[in-house]
Amino acid sequence: MKPTVIIVACLSILFSSHTLSATLRMAFDADPISLDPHEQLSEGTLQFSHLAFDPLLRWQQNGTFEARLATHWQAITPSTTRFFLRQGVTFHSGNPLTSADVVYTINRLKRSADFRAMFDTIQSAKIIDDYTFDVTSAKPNPLILNIMTYVFPMDKAFYQGKDEIVKYGETFASRHVSGTGPFILKKRELGSRMEFTRNPNYWDTASPGNVDTLISTPIHTDATRLAALLSGDVDFIFPISPIDIQRTQRTTGIQLVTMPSTRILLLHMNQTRRKEFRDVRVRKAINLAINQSLIVDKILRGYATPAGQLSPNRFLGHVADLQPEYDLQKARQLMKEAGYEQGFRISMMAPNNRYTNDEKVAQAVAAMLAKINIKADLKTLPKAQYFKEFDDRSADMMMLGWQSDTMDSNNLFEFIIACADAKTGLGAYNASEFCNPSITDDIRQANQELNPERRLRLLQGIERTLYQESAVVPLYWQFLTWAAKDKVNIQDVINDRNYPYIGDLIIEE
Repeated sequence: MKPTVIIVACLSILFSSHTLSATLRMAFDADPISLDPHEQLSEGTLQFSHLAFDPLLRWQQNGTFEARLATHWQAITPSTTRFFLRQGVTFHSGNPLTSADVVYTINRLKRSADFRAMFDTIQSAKIIDDYTFDVTSAKPNPLILNIMTYVFPMDKAFYQGKDEIVKYGETFASRHVSGTGPFILKKRELGSRMEFTRNPNYWDTASPGNVDTLISTPIHTDATRLAALLSGDVDFIFPISPIDIQRTQRTTGIQLVTMPSTRILLLHMNQTRRKEFRDVRVRKAINLAINQSLIVDKILRGYATPAGQLSPNRFLGHVADLQPEYDLQKARQLMKEAGYEQGFRISMMAPNNRYTNDEKVAQAVAAMLAKINIKADLKTLPKAQYFKEFDDRSADMMMLGWQSDTMDSNNLFEFIIACADAKTGLGAYNASEFCNPSITDDIRQANQELNPERRLRLLQGIERTLYQESAVVPLYWQFLTWAAKDKVNIQDVINDRNYPYIGDLIIEE
């Protein structure tokens, strides 16, 4: 190389806008309960999956798909899609990625209690050759690509034979990991710290990301998490409490990014535990007694959108005229008509560190229910304990937030509303134990309806029926709010599903 070229190269490195390696100290409100990507369908699990694993394809900020481990795909028949796998990719173990790993992963997802409802429509995954495989649905599937964003190939040679899925259990997969992702897990102290280093053999050499070391520390308390950022102890945090947003915006050297999301916060009313909830008049009264707009204005400071249905306005099932309806007088009248003018006492549970101001929201709901003589004995729990209780349906009324996995209304319906079926996974998060077979039939039909107009009618019909039945209590669609030091370019890697693509993150000098 000529001396001039050497000098230019050195100067380009010296004056580069970001260093070749950087450390990111990140503090979110919780960490994943397990290293097993199929144990729990949760935000924490998926955030971890995007660090240690790679999906076949992923969503971009503009709502389109980006090829990742699958380079391209094509429809072979109306119900079969052929995928072509990226070559030369290795797992952290050193094993090569092949179609066998993908087929193994899809079959494992189909037996996961949390994921099987999403993958129940997939009839088979078949190896064509080492880098080609077919995915066949039982019937034509309009959401096949959406579903494939949840396939993070697992290392078959590493896991097979010790790959049981036990929710909240101690298994090989819950304690060990071998993915293809941009980061390798080096150390984990459950509930307090995870340390990652950059994968030196990462396939995506075009990624602009320069994070070489990642330290993730869960900080459950909003004030403590923000204090850690302002003191310089961490570089990037989520979430920001609405009461702290203005303070954060005024702080020099700190950036704040907020965006609407499609995550719906709702309340389940368990009809198996309480006969009162089987009366649609009682369920309607509860919906009318809860003032969603007041909760959003006073507790969330406007950083949410009041909801009168499950589907946000960007989803096909959204019905524009289904708005929140607060009417305390009508609610009291319905309670009287149902024979419960004097009210009754219920148990209520909510998390206290999972959703923005979740405990305060639950307390506000309990106070509103008291106005129609429903006494709610509220118990709030940290996320890790709460969802065990949720799975056991331990209270009469329970809070849930749900981000549609496929960015489609039907994912909300099949997990939250469908008649519970352990075999198919439908209704896995239906803590209301509400069951309308006609709705469940429409959910199944929507999963195979390719005609957009017919599918729209199906999904909007479900949403209207849920409104008429007052099956659940929609509260609001949550906003997402992150904060970071100015040098951390988070705006390029965050998204409305809150799975930051940290592998592509740039930290400036």
